[in-house]
Amino acid sequence: MLYKVTIRNTSIVNGVRLEKGMFIEVASQTSNIWGDSKGKELVRNAFIVKYGVDLKKACAIDFVHLDVQQI
Repeated sequence: MLYKVTIRNTSIVNGVRLEKGMFIEVASQTSNIWGDSKGKELVRNAFIVKYGVDLKKACAIDFVHLDVQQI
């Protein structure tokens, strides 16, 4: 399954700037990418590769900061 993960709001958390609209696309074999640590790690790594932004450092690997859509 393919997922699009988008930052919901602009913010600076722990010195990491998150811009509204930043997004990545990741493929996962599971139907719920938040169901295990592998899915979260896929999302984290994709944001690091594309933007140089570490969501774990920004404490932003959750539904408060991210919008997840299955595409």
